Amino acid sequence: MRQKGKKFSLLLAAMLMIFSTACSSGGQSKEAAAEKDEAAQAAVDPSRPAWKNDTSPITFDWYINFAWYTGTDWGKDLTSQYVTKKTGVNLNFVVPAGNEAEKMNTMIASGKLPDFVTIAWSDDAVKKMIEGKLVLPLNELAEKYDPYFVSNVADPAKLSWYTQEDGNVYGYPNASSSPADFEKYGENYVSNQTFVVRKDMYEALGKPDMRTPEGFLAALKAAKEKFPQVEGQPLIPIGLHEFTDNGNYSLESYLQNYLAIPQEKDGKLYDRQTDPEYIKWLKTFRQANQDGLLAKDIFIDKRAQMEEKIAQGRYFAMMYQRSDFSNPQNALFAKDPNSVYIAVDGPSNAAKDQPTLSGPVISGWTLTLISKDVKDKARAISFLEYLTSEEGQRDLYMGEEGVTYDMKGDKPTFKPEVLDLLNSDRAAFDAKYGASHKYWMMMDTNVTDQWAPEAVEPFKQMADWTRGKTVSASQFDQINPTGNSKEGIANTKLGQLWGKTLPKLLLASSEAEFDQIWKDYQQKRQSSGLAEVQAYQQAEYEKNLEKLNGSK
Repeated sequence: MRQKGKKFSLLLAAMLMIFSTACSSGGQSKEAAAEKDEAAQAAVDPSRPAWKNDTSPITFDWYINFAWYTGTDWGKDLTSQYVTKKTGVNLNFVVPAGNEAEKMNTMIASGKLPDFVTIAWSDDAVKKMIEGKLVLPLNELAEKYDPYFVSNVADPAKLSWYTQEDGNVYGYPNASSSPADFEKYGENYVSNQTFVVRKDMYEALGKPDMRTPEGFLAALKAAKEKFPQVEGQPLIPIGLHEFTDNGNYSLESYLQNYLAIPQEKDGKLYDRQTDPEYIKWLKTFRQANQDGLLAKDIFIDKRAQMEEKIAQGRYFAMMYQRSDFSNPQNALFAKDPNSVYIAVDGPSNAAKDQPTLSGPVISGWTLTLISKDVKDKARAISFLEYLTSEEGQRDLYMGEEGVTYDMKGDKPTFKPEVLDLLNSDRAAFDAKYGASHKYWMMMDTNVTDQWAPEAVEPFKQMADWTRGKTVSASQFDQINPTGNSKEGIANTKLGQLWGKTLPKLLLASSEAEFDQIWKDYQQKRQSSGLAEVQAYQQAEYEKNLEKLNGSK
């Protein structure tokens, strides 16, 4: 008996050594990994979703390049629990604690990335990851492990749009709409770009016309005089998106779209920044600052601080993305339905043309890429296939049948108590149910809109205001040079130059000082490579037109 015990101890020690070696090399030996890879390839059936081949437990690290994202508690809400139960995939979300660019650059410099990366498609880091061979071609992964992804799930137009010069596709977009989508769904499209005012204050002021510079300034002044304080804090007459190193969305494309400034004229890209209407309105904002109508808060606040102040109703007006303040809007609505924000006609051109607001584009909002270091290539591409498929879209948007929704005819419909919470307390809804785009990384709004409950107040009015004003502008996406090319470096410098100049323009003490700053800025633009960047943009724009015409 003693001898058998000794042999068992030696065998156990040997097994522990093997296990320890496997763990130290990434959780499995190279031989085991190769065998698993071969098994994954052998299980491939082009006519069947590959995610169904293996639903054993696995955890992927998923990096979200947005510091504001708080939905990182995968596994605590009912929807994520259901997806993990169904697919075997658990997610560990990683979000930067501070500056996104610094975090991203640090990871790129290290040569290692989490399993998945979701990032704005326009971010310069996308090109750096591709050029640094830090991410894998989705088409090659699909061909090897999941041909169903390309043949039955992914949109060919979107794959074509994101095909790189080497013939590979490295990222798949969310919230993307091709020209064919726009033709099919366009009349129902709404924009996120809104000019909003606090309803009770706006009505108390007699619903002033804010379309002209004079009317705009007069309304801000009247609001500050009539409502100097909100809950013991100073009123903020006008709110904007946060200022960054490269400027401010509200005072760039948002304002330019409100003014219906064209992006091209006669086939040539138009430098919207030099448009007289745009300059006139930048001067209007400078005058607003001189009149004490631009609070210091707007130059320093980040999204978290802005949401807190929106929930307090401290802004009179905002040039802001409506979907970015749904939680604060709900809080206001619960406290007093008349204190919510409503969309109204704001800054307009001299002819008072209807705004040309940004609608869905083929580039989408973000790209999701798979790292070269991903722990399981087959499971990664097949999980991406699942998330992109209509089944995955329904699971993430609606949750689990019988738990969060019931079928009414052939349409999944949120249970009454689920819908009530969605409409009354988005934060509580996210924590408990986790559906309705809490996990938006792969959302396809063209698919999920068929299940979306009818919009209710306080959100319906803002969405409805954008209908008919929303346009397709896919052809103007992805035309900016990036990376370390001559044009890419110049474009980076131009962005930083604008980021430094914009606050100076608004804080100028006089119109004469504004004019001088503007003149100096235009000269620096020229000397910083503007002509080369514009030539590059024009060439890319023309390529886009060809690609889009081919995808119809």
